[in-house]
Amino acid sequence: MKFTLSWLKEHLDTEADVQTIADMLTRIGLEVEAIEDKSKQLAAFTVARVISAEKHPNADKLKLCMVDTGRETVQVVCGASNAHAGMKGVFAPPGTFIPGTGITLKVAPIRGVESRGMLCSERELELSQEHEGIIELAPDAKVGAPAAEALGLIDPVIDVALTPNRGDCTGVHGIARDLAATGLGKLRNDAIAKVAGKFKSPIGVSLDFASGKEPACPMFAGRLVRGVKNGPSPPWLQQRLKAIGLRPISALVDVTNLMSYDRGRPLHVFDAKKLKGNIHARMAKKGEMLHALDGRVYELDPEMCVIADDAAVRGIGGVMGGEGTGCTETTTDVFIECALFDPVRIASTGQKLGIVSDARYRFERGVDPEFVLPGMELATKLILEFCGGEASEIVVAGAPPNWNRTISFPPKMVKRLGGLEMPSAETASILKRLGFGVEGSDPMRVSPPSWRGHVEREADLVEEVVRIYGIDKVPSAAMTRPSAVARPVLTTAQRRVRVVRRTLATRGFNETISFTFVPRAHAVLFGGGDEARQLENPISAELDAMRPNLLPSLIAAVARNQARGNAYLMLFETGAQFASGMPEAQTNVAAGIRAGVAPRHWMKRQIQTDVFAAKADALTALEAARGQGFSAPPVAGAAPWYHPGRSGTLSLGPQTILAYFGELHPKIIAAFDLKGPVAGFEIFLDAIPEAKTRDGKGRAALELSDLPAVERDFAFVVDAGVTAEQIVKAARSVDRALIEQISVFDVYEGKGVPEGKKSLAISVRMQPRNRTLTDAEIEDMTRKIVAAVIKATGGTLRS
Repeated sequence: MKFTLSWLKEHLDTEADVQTIADMLTRIGLEVEAIEDKSKQLAAFTVARVISAEKHPNADKLKLCMVDTGRETVQVVCGASNAHAGMKGVFAPPGTFIPGTGITLKVAPIRGVESRGMLCSERELELSQEHEGIIELAPDAKVGAPAAEALGLIDPVIDVALTPNRGDCTGVHGIARDLAATGLGKLRNDAIAKVAGKFKSPIGVSLDFASGKEPACPMFAGRLVRGVKNGPSPPWLQQRLKAIGLRPISALVDVTNLMSYDRGRPLHVFDAKKLKGNIHARMAKKGEMLHALDGRVYELDPEMCVIADDAAVRGIGGVMGGEGTGCTETTTDVFIECALFDPVRIASTGQKLGIVSDARYRFERGVDPEFVLPGMELATKLILEFCGGEASEIVVAGAPPNWNRTISFPPKMVKRLGGLEMPSAETASILKRLGFGVEGSDPMRVSPPSWRGHVEREADLVEEVVRIYGIDKVPSAAMTRPSAVARPVLTTAQRRVRVVRRTLATRGFNETISFTFVPRAHAVLFGGGDEARQLENPISAELDAMRPNLLPSLIAAVARNQARGNAYLMLFETGAQFASGMPEAQTNVAAGIRAGVAPRHWMKRQIQTDVFAAKADALTALEAARGQGFSAPPVAGAAPWYHPGRSGTLSLGPQTILAYFGELHPKIIAAFDLKGPVAGFEIFLDAIPEAKTRDGKGRAALELSDLPAVERDFAFVVDAGVTAEQIVKAARSVDRALIEQISVFDVYEGKGVPEGKKSLAISVRMQPRNRTLTDAEIEDMTRKIVAAVIKATGGTLRS
């Protein structure tokens, strides 16, 4: 919400400067985002007169201008077609920073001719996007005077960020009313005089909604003004609109913009001669279309409120009017619409159609239901003043909804909820200054005004009192601590997510943060895409389904990066995925993706993108999340989106799956048009049990032996279907206390090994604890290991 300082002071009688006003606005909850003072930003720019504008000797499209700056006459090379002798424009001397281009001027030759400054366009001064020509000032502009003064930009602009509940402050009058309640000034609450109707309106209005339902438009008022002459609005109004970033269009349209920003009351004006019959507020019919004022064509549905005449739809109620009945310079008769609309329906309609308009901004926050007729009177007065003509009587359909309510408010609630100890009289005074009706003392009976529809309960009243009295006056209070040592702030689940993120980052992964929504086609590939997980109101057409898995989000990111030439990627994300549309079906997962082939390295090391890399990633992250090692063997195979022969599952028993890992299924790679190998993993964080420690107090003591370890290598010829895990498990079973480690270091199939067989070699490390092993004991252990493996696998010891 933007407005100028002088505009505010038309409603608020105050001597406060702009900074004082801004500080007070922020203090009472109307946060000031920026103060824009063009007079300071454009201090280096001055008014200059073009003495002559001749053709550049070395360029057809350039002009060589002699410019009187008020101090001297300088030579300027200009490319604007409208530069001509006698005009007055905005001059920037060398050394001036041009905000619209981001450059600082300097004396420089242009096509062989020196230029000592610049004549500026509106875009170069960031006044608008107009850059076809340079700014041409009024003939009476004083040469050498500040350009901001000649442009009427000496008035600071205040930009306020409004919360969604403050619809009353979408107009300057409402902001002035809040400031007056603080004592910063006095509200100039000029009464709005009625404009007498000279004739009956030939255009009627009606509300055509199904009975028994809450109408989308509870009240509609209209009025015909005939004999108007539509032209430019007064200079003061044009300047006011330009200052807040609006483009003046015509007197009739500018009046509606002024009403929106001055009073928070959107209106619409129709060219009455383009209407057919009467005006109706009704729901749209399926398939109806509207060519709107923004130049776009919108398809409407039966959930949208429209304004129509007897022939067709003429506007989207509370959002935007139609181009076919818009006012132009030839308009002579105008029909003014001033209506109330349901805020929820307005928000839904605007979101569906993707329209963000000033009218929608105000209606979805709630406008004053009692200001329909006063708003009509004020708009009529301005149109008659600017355009002439005569007005009809007002035609009205419906009535304001019943907004009156009384809240029982014990004054002690200010202390209990707001932490402020203050007299009841002061509480009542603040509420009255804000326009609330107050009766009684304890409890008070408080009646909110019509423009504060969001105030419904005691807590809302406490908020009003505290923000006006001063939230900075709320005393600080130390929080009590039940023990000397602070309790952990993070839960186990939160700590687990942190450590997994940190662990994956140290392995070279880059973290991504994605929407929890994916295209339905992607969801189907990962077990989703059902109706229960479809979004009724998606943020975009592409993100219409709740993701059943984190991998689609990561794979889509990989595809976007590969399309831009990033060949090798390591991405991960921690977040939610949804097994159904129910709240309890949401689970927390950490997932990662490796895609492409790692770049070549001078040390000839190259990380492979395969099932083993994904297994290492999954195991490392899983062990970090558990806080201890993971000894359960992986099981071949994983979810359907993984390659069936190059994937695995990490689990604690058949029911507790902790992670999937592996290379992605070819159909997934094809669906996303990925290049190169792709491997990934998923860790189900919610399924990980708490780490077990001895006595529940700490880790087991580290046991190191100073006795020499013994290592022996074995190679077994076994059937090709025998897994390495079977051999390792059999060997370890011989003596779990003595055998410290078993590792697989070679797998061979080919010459020297029978067909259908393979050679698999393991290294066994035996670590004695009490005494050094003798040769006989070592030989005995060797025979037992060979016998155990042969018995378990049916293989033979390879000679």
